[in-house]
Amino acid sequence: MAAHLSGLRACASDPSRSRGRRHPDAPSPDRNDFQRDRDRIVHSTAFRRLVYKTQVFLNHEGDLFRTRLTHSLEVAQLARAIARRLRLHEDLCEGIALAHDLGHTPFGHAGQDALDASMREADPHSGGFEHNLQSLRVVDRLEERYAAYDGLNLTFETREGILKHCSRRHAVEIERDEPGGVARRFLDGTRPSLEAQVCNLADEIAYNTHDIDDGVRAGLLRPEGLLELPAYARDHDAAIAEHPGVGGRRLLFETLRRMLSRQVHDLVAESEANLQAHDPADPDAARRLPELISFSAGMANDVVVLKRFLRRELYRHPRVVATTDGARRVVRDLFHAYAERPERMPPEHARREPRLTAIADYIAGMTDRFALREHARLYGPAFSAALQQQLDTD
Repeated sequence: MAAHLSGLRACASDPSRSRGRRHPDAPSPDRNDFQRDRDRIVHSTAFRRLVYKTQVFLNHEGDLFRTRLTHSLEVAQLARAIARRLRLHEDLCEGIALAHDLGHTPFGHAGQDALDASMREADPHSGGFEHNLQSLRVVDRLEERYAAYDGLNLTFETREGILKHCSRRHAVEIERDEPGGVARRFLDGTRPSLEAQVCNLADEIAYNTHDIDDGVRAGLLRPEGLLELPAYARDHDAAIAEHPGVGGRRLLFETLRRMLSRQVHDLVAESEANLQAHDPADPDAARRLPELISFSAGMANDVVVLKRFLRRELYRHPRVVATTDGARRVVRDLFHAYAERPERMPPEHARREPRLTAIADYIAGMTDRFALREHARLYGPAFSAALQQQLDTD
């Protein structure tokens, strides 16, 4: 193992110096602890469910749209590539990337917003629903694969990276149960590991790029309309200059490939400069510094412009809004049905307390298609068919 770690920076996370797991676990003879985390995540039930969870477009709308699973795989590939070039720990990056969306609800952000609103309406003091917190809850409590403990018993470093965002209220609650643990940085203003910072930006690069692809595939974004984005126009023109006569999807892919590569190269160059300038002596020293994994100012501005464009032209497109309104209705209806009669849930969920948390756990664990089937079971096929038609709005 020492030979593998010898090429890493001093401030890279080191599995042999991990802060450890919540429950004692015998070491593996042939895998480091971050590899074991990655393997446990891949074999988890929650990971398999991601294949039927929405990214932007509902799973049944087309076979080639991204799902939470394919998105997570793309983030993992980017994170590993960036970590390799920055001499950070690739296995840790991959584990965080593969697990970062395990707590997402069915129907993407629409489902998350509906579940959050339902929680707050039922109990204004509940704190609502946070998908990053739910991802941590999945790996800490909800997976049932081991006789000795609940959850996957991952290392501190992987768990820290999974908890990308957290409200102060929930951070205080976690800190009370786990003093100095994964939520401490939300209270003392420190940063996560460099590997977690890599995954945060790899996530942005992945969805900003593939949402353009899916938006064009769905017919909601016009390739010519994308030319108003300076970053897209620059790489579009470069692709034509290198391949005169190219058009259609080949031109789109050539442009997006260049955009993605440009973001990665910029991120690596800027982060390398930051790391050399600050030269943190170890992972904890890096946590006490400003975020060192970052885009240049110019690229950060390009990313902001791209996000605004996607919000305006894709996420708020009437067709997307129509399907997300239907998705919110499904989640709200399910929540109200279970809150009224918890016995409508399977016994292992119905008997859990607190009740609202149990309901949120059950709904958040659903795939899109299971949520629709469950809605039809509870509300009748006719009402659910009308909602299905809304979800299928063309």
